[in-house]
Amino acid sequence: MLYAIWIEDVADSLPRRLKVREAHLNRLRGFVTEGKVKMAGPFPKVAGEDPTKTGFAGGLIVADFDSAEAAEQWLKEDPYYAEGVFKNYWIQPYIKVLPAD
Repeated sequence: MLYAIWIEDVADSLPRRLKVREAHLNRLRGFVTEGKVKMAGPFPKVAGEDPTKTGFAGGLIVADFDSAEAAEQWLKEDPYYAEGVFKNYWIQPYIKVLPAD
């Protein structure tokens, strides 16, 4: 089943994100290769600005997991989690309607 993982960053998360960004992206790329990730990306703090300068507010990952618990365990193994980037997160079942595959 698909799950949406909504993530809220701590204040001033940018230095923490940048420190482990490549490890985070490499981990996600592996999950993409497995066909699990449907979409993933950050929420910039300021629309239209370079978020690597202005920062991030959080992010969203929609991926296939066996359960919400499996999604949470996966998230807790992420380099951003270990680095303290996340302030809060919410995991919800998700049904993709459009576009149809």
